[in-house]
Amino acid sequence: MVEWVPLGSGARPVPRPVADPLVWAAAFAGALTLVAVLNGTVGAGRPAFALTALSLLAALLGLCARFAAAPGTALLCWLSLNGFAIPPAGTLTWAGRRDALWLTCLLGAALVGTALARVAHARAAYRRLGAGPGSGAGEPGL
Repeated sequence: MVEWVPLGSGARPVPRPVADPLVWAAAFAGALTLVAVLNGTVGAGRPAFALTALSLLAALLGLCARFAAAPGTALLCWLSLNGFAIPPAGTLTWAGRRDALWLTCLLGAALVGTALARVAHARAAYRRLGAGPGSGAGEPGL
């Protein structure tokens, strides 16, 4: 006998985060591409635009990553920012407070993206579990 069941019934698992090496590969390629595009359009020596764009990239990559991938993502974005977005291009430097601030900003963006994804997935899972049959939703007096 065939039993017909709606496809949307039952608990669905929370999506698994992407493996860290894939996130880091995307961060490396994305950061280099983003800095190259910004250098071609806005011009080199304008790190504020590059920092903003790389922070958005880190946050977007954080949406599909684990918390453990955030430091590597931030470091790879900072390497592109420091190496190619500020003159002299191709030379890594450490300017103390400025680079510490940039690393903190990029790490914070990656962590915020990851935290937002975890909260959104948890809320969606809670709603799916709470809206199931027999949950009492819509019943008077409960």
